[in-house]
Amino acid sequence: MKNNFLPICMEDLKERGIEQLDFVYVTGDAYVDHPSFAHALLGRLLEANGYKVGILAQPDWKNKESIKALGCPRLAFLVSAGNMDSMVNHYSVSKKRRQTDAFSPGGVMGKRPDNATIAYCGLIRQAYGKVPIIIGGIEASLRRLAHYDYWSDSLKRSILLDSGADLISYGMGERSLLQIAEALDSGIAIQDLTYVDGTVFKTRHLDSVYDYELLPSYEELKKEKKTYAQSFYTQYCNTDPFSAKRLVEPYGQKMFIVQNPPSKPLSQTEMDRIYALPYQRTWHPIYDEAGGVPAIEEVKFSLVSNRGCFGGCSFCALTFHQGRIIQTRSHESILAEAKKFIWEPDFKGYIHDVGGPTANFRQPACQKQLKKGVCPTKQCLFPKPCKNLVVDHSDYLKLLRKLRELPNVKKVFVRSGIRFDYLIYDKDESFFRELVEHHISGQLKVAPEHICDEVLSKMGKPENSVYEKFTAKYRAWNKKLGKNQYLVPYLMSSHPGSTMKEAVALAEYLRDLGYMPEQVQDFYPTPSTISTCMYYTGVDPRTMEKVYVPVNPHEKAMQRALIQYRNPKNYDLVCEALNLAGRTDLIGFDKHCLIRPKRGNMAGKISGHNGTQPRQNAAGKREKQEIPKKKKTIRNVHKKKQR
Repeated sequence: MKNNFLPICMEDLKERGIEQLDFVYVTGDAYVDHPSFAHALLGRLLEANGYKVGILAQPDWKNKESIKALGCPRLAFLVSAGNMDSMVNHYSVSKKRRQTDAFSPGGVMGKRPDNATIAYCGLIRQAYGKVPIIIGGIEASLRRLAHYDYWSDSLKRSILLDSGADLISYGMGERSLLQIAEALDSGIAIQDLTYVDGTVFKTRHLDSVYDYELLPSYEELKKEKKTYAQSFYTQYCNTDPFSAKRLVEPYGQKMFIVQNPPSKPLSQTEMDRIYALPYQRTWHPIYDEAGGVPAIEEVKFSLVSNRGCFGGCSFCALTFHQGRIIQTRSHESILAEAKKFIWEPDFKGYIHDVGGPTANFRQPACQKQLKKGVCPTKQCLFPKPCKNLVVDHSDYLKLLRKLRELPNVKKVFVRSGIRFDYLIYDKDESFFRELVEHHISGQLKVAPEHICDEVLSKMGKPENSVYEKFTAKYRAWNKKLGKNQYLVPYLMSSHPGSTMKEAVALAEYLRDLGYMPEQVQDFYPTPSTISTCMYYTGVDPRTMEKVYVPVNPHEKAMQRALIQYRNPKNYDLVCEALNLAGRTDLIGFDKHCLIRPKRGNMAGKISGHNGTQPRQNAAGKREKQEIPKKKKTIRNVHKKKQR
């Protein structure tokens, strides 16, 4: 059987008659030849442009010989930690080690090191000295300048310095990587590649750097957190490829990190070309014995229709990585990809998803963005929708209809995030109707994140009234269409701005809804987000106003427990939280209470609260009060609402 994967070992090179590769792509993920995996997409792109590329997946970072498996490349090593930040991949928000890794064979944890980008670069330097190294991917992209590191609770310098690499290709990387490849192939030294958009380089002098904005030095950032907040907001306002300035961050008097403006967005033709490359759409056969690579299951029968997001959530890194300008594939490209897998033996008739970062964004927020870019200091949807916002689901709806008509397709689901505020701003409800009628697998997942406007404003999310309007319309369409489908709201605890008061209010909301989430996302301070800047500095970089930040692990645990107050394991944390918030009225037997008092403390805890004292029988003994138990299902929530 012919091996159509990119080469992964010397035997593959001999089989293809390759004496030396042009690029060796080192990745922290197992090799899956699917466009949802960056190493496959970029490797295939370089291959299509005439370069010889090999994939060195998950080398043993404890042995420098492992980095030599494909030899030294002619042009450069490309290094990425993988599709996920290696630290997020390894640790939960409570900094506990995770048990599995979906991007490794068999889901086994421990196949990559912490701070994988830095570790791999160290191996390469040990083995080959000054060979060119270009780093990229989400881990390097979000650490391109000085950044707060949650895991060490410190401000770290640019990853370009700590890794010893020569260049960062940040963002999605297709344009910048091809430019870099062409330059290196023509004989230009990597130290002279200072002009490529979407890259970051280091220099000892600024004589050849022009039209730049000077940021505070790393030393100044470490001294004063507010200075870091100001610097971060300058970076945030320079993430657009049309309007961004070149940024320079000094390190002492002898080193400067220079961030060039982002790469221009890909055209639809360019997107189509990339997704039409000859991917094998599965893991490399060397992983068969381990049971394959679990991460493929989420994307094997899914379709990427867009990139970018103009939602602008404060806790999301998309603004820094993919940008706010929407890039789309054509219907023809997406249908062609679907036709490749609908006849596969394990395809059961269900296309699992058609979307991207936000499924229902299939066009730029307004027409000017394609020529002038996004507004540097304004959001398209927050706090209110911009008057220039174009709300139109017609193209997405046409695409979904075409996919539904494909042979062997029973159902086309939309499981990517739906931006519910954008959806209800559409005066034409055709998409809303067909979403409910055809594209939900029993429940729709949406992300209101919180219900208190004070917290939502820090999150960059719409007011709670917008979500309430959406839920009402969702229920109405379900009723009209005779459906019994539910909403699953994603909620976040401990986000900057959330005091115990707001945490209790969220618990009360869930009580009234009759719903307890099985999973809760505690705010995770990852590099290069507005929320992480708030977490580290205590100020909102957009306004420089002080923000309350729950940083104590115990307080964070209490806020998280309040969302799941019905879980018996959380009782002590919930009780403590209610006492701290001065809300002991929520401890008792009344229907509005979150928890009951502990036995032995009943008299002291609940006396004086209306309706909360236990009944007494004729003998004067306390009688256990029976409270009817509700089934904690989403179904009951919406039956109650419909009544």
